Amino acid sequence: MTINLISDTVTKPTKGMLDAMMTAEVGDDVFNADPTVNLLQEKMAEMFHMEAALFFPSGTMANQAAIKLHTQPGDRMFCDKWAHVYNYEGGGAAFNAGVTSCLIDGNRGMFTADQLKGFVSGRNDIHTPYSRLVCVENTTNKGGGACWDFEELKKIQKVAKDNNLAYHLDGARLFNALVAKGETPKQYGELFDTISICLSKGLGAPVGSVLIGTKEHMEQALRVRKLFGGGMRQAGFLAAAGIYALDNQVTRLAEDHKKAKEIGEVLASCSYVKKVEPIETNIVIFYVEDNMNPDDFMHKLEEKGILLISMGEGKIRIVTHLEYTNEMHDQLLQELKRF
Repeated sequence: MTINLISDTVTKPTKGMLDAMMTAEVGDDVFNADPTVNLLQEKMAEMFHMEAALFFPSGTMANQAAIKLHTQPGDRMFCDKWAHVYNYEGGGAAFNAGVTSCLIDGNRGMFTADQLKGFVSGRNDIHTPYSRLVCVENTTNKGGGACWDFEELKKIQKVAKDNNLAYHLDGARLFNALVAKGETPKQYGELFDTISICLSKGLGAPVGSVLIGTKEHMEQALRVRKLFGGGMRQAGFLAAAGIYALDNQVTRLAEDHKKAKEIGEVLASCSYVKKVEPIETNIVIFYVEDNMNPDDFMHKLEEKGILLISMGEGKIRIVTHLEYTNEMHDQLLQELKRF
């Protein structure tokens, strides 16, 4: 038995999801003629109380489209130093939109309104880029699935408004945050100019993300998606998976969170573990003691059929997901205890 905890993207569609995909009504989405894609987009816009939504092949493309529609080449984007849009999207902000990234030294991927204010209130003349966009990520990937404090997000919005900055949320795992903190999509829809939501992470769809915003923004995003080569034809088969995920696989995220916390408790009791980051959702990040090589540790677990991943800087990541069963969970905990 292989226990794959590299990411929550390793899951395959459930039987119910496959049935929904195989019975989906489809058309050519490039001509806006796929009814299932249209239904997914309408569903997401309504859920977040925003005007419109657009289906994308990937979360990276959705984020990159948002950055491009909010900025012009030579502009500046503000994000945390650990942000996915900066670290894990191939330098796309610079390549696709021509923007420079101002990195804020936050805590576990989260900065404060006061920190942002310190950057935007500085020098502003011909020598500096135009400040255009603030991007936050909830939950934070490299920060170990941490959830932003909503009141702080509201304070950041005020700084953004006061300085004419657009406000984008990379909500790849936003539903994890909503479940963990008892928040609602509507709260976030009222706060951000655009939001990207990934359907293929904790929600278990095989492909796809959705970008949400105003009708004007989504009309612009449709053009950008075309430029990026993201037009899809009978994409309703994929959209059906997203609809099924939203209807059936959101509340169960709490199970992933519970298992992640139990893993963290066991790791904290192991003599070879130096530190475990706080655990709020489905991501566990920990460090082994200095006398142990993290790669060697992961290799030895791989020999037992347990797959983990390195995040650099000594970080080892575990991500729980819908295919991580109770049986797998018990086996992992036993292996960690007797390592």
